[in-house]
Amino acid sequence: MNRANVTVRAVVLAAAVSIVVGLLISWFAWPAKNLAPRDLPVVVAGPAPVAGTLADKLRAAEPGAFDVSTVADAAAADQKLRDRQAYAAFVVDASGVSLHTASGASPTVAALLSAAATQIGPAGQAITVVDVVPGSPDDPRGTGFAAGYLPQVLAGIIAGVLFTLLIASAYARLLGLVLAAAFVGLVGAGVLQIMGVLNGAYLATAGAAALVALATSATVAGLAAVIGRAGIALGVLVVFAFGNPISGVAAAPQLLPKPWGEVGQFLPPGAGATLLRSAAFFDGAGGGAALWTLIAWSVVGLALVSIGRRSNHLTRAEGRAAPSPATSTASATAD
Repeated sequence: MNRANVTVRAVVLAAAVSIVVGLLISWFAWPAKNLAPRDLPVVVAGPAPVAGTLADKLRAAEPGAFDVSTVADAAAADQKLRDRQAYAAFVVDASGVSLHTASGASPTVAALLSAAATQIGPAGQAITVVDVVPGSPDDPRGTGFAAGYLPQVLAGIIAGVLFTLLIASAYARLLGLVLAAAFVGLVGAGVLQIMGVLNGAYLATAGAAALVALATSATVAGLAAVIGRAGIALGVLVVFAFGNPISGVAAAPQLLPKPWGEVGQFLPPGAGATLLRSAAFFDGAGGGAALWTLIAWSVVGLALVSIGRRSNHLTRAEGRAAPSPATSTASATAD
């Protein structure tokens, strides 16, 4: 290959890398840049006429921003927050209007609604804020949760790549993926609890973190098992490059542009963030859909690892069993 061809190839490769980087920067920055409430579930509690009026005011304040429901009293509203059916509740009683939040679900949403409450409540009246389901007091803005969550996703990806490239046996690969996910969950949840980022039962948070790692590692290894090394790139693209920016881990799915917040909850990073929050702050409430999503990714990925390896073994066995053209010709001549 002459120098001119090598130069052209280098220029084309450099241009391709820059285009890919530009696309990744755009995809990662765009959802974060456009955070805003979109059908955000909130509750209004109080006597029917007053609650209805406030609910209408919420809907009219920013059309499409809030998905408003009404309940009879503060107790019913707080239960909706504990069940992760709403992010906040405006409670109307004899003393005025108060805002009940669940910062464990999203400190970003709690802060956003606390700042906006004075505009929604009666003019000139202070709004009392009650955090019904708080996050960690050592991580009030949730930045530690978001920063500590990403390495667990990356650990799953790395495990999927390493077991694909270094372990040939299907059985050993399956065992390694499961064990690595368990260790990632135990260590990750342990470190975050020691740092005060996570609350809740240790085994519950460790189990959620382990399932995140298993879903990501099994996806990467499964795709690689059926389509070769290109499956590694596809797995990383699906799980990290595509799934992470729309996971809502640093905010909430309902703050992301539509429909990407909803789409992100069907991918391992988004489902994992939801499940880990539920395990850490809500005793598991609201994590059912995320749990089954991660189980589905894990089971399908592990099945692909098994099927892909078996298919490769069968192909090699058939290749060894099939007679070569030379052997067939010699056999026919002998006959």
